[in-house]
Amino acid sequence: MKKIILAIAILCAVSINAQESASYKQKTIEFIKLTGTSDAFENAIDQIGLNVPEDKKEAYKKEAMGTLDGLYEKIAELYMKEFTEAEISELIAFYKTDLGKKLASKQTTLSQSSMMLGQTWGMEIGQMAQNYAKY
Repeated sequence: MKKIILAIAILCAVSINAQESASYKQKTIEFIKLTGTSDAFENAIDQIGLNVPEDKKEAYKKEAMGTLDGLYEKIAELYMKEFTEAEISELIAFYKTDLGKKLASKQTTLSQSSMMLGQTWGMEIGQMAQNYAKY
């Protein structure tokens, strides 16, 4: 009898934990979407599909968009390793503010510009390292 009660208790605990984890993951996915990532992924799908013939674009876009749920789940798992559920809730609250919305709308452009600056800087440092290697 004790084993049955213990087994039921364990099943209940696992079930509650799974529900909490699913809720946490859904919050994390909501946060990811609020950051403007959705727009970036949709733009990427459009760019990658530029060479798809016009008569197949709709089917391509539907299939490509269908892959996003799995991608969001994987990205959410990465965020869940770094942020607690409470922190994700705070981030969601921030991204729902006017400032958060502005940051989300500018994030892709800022990231792209930053990467270009970083590449230019990297080339400068690479040249500097080559100059030192000569001596």
